Amino acid sequence: MSLSSYRMLRIYLATTMNYGLGSNDPEELAYYNKIRKEMDDMKKEPFKRGISLNWDTPEGMDK
Repeated sequence: MSLSSYRMLRIYLATTMNYGLGSNDPEELAYYNKIRKEMDDMKKEPFKRGISLNWDTPEGMDK
């Protein structure tokens, strides 16, 4: 049985707010752990600030 959108939202909110899940359902735990892993991966990626400017225009674009 797949998770309903309501359960997925509740698990997502619990994960993003650093709450525990409070459930032993393997499907809910798997979804909780998946979101947790994605959040941890996002924290590891460097955040680029500002707008990068590329002054090199390709041929034909400046005409």
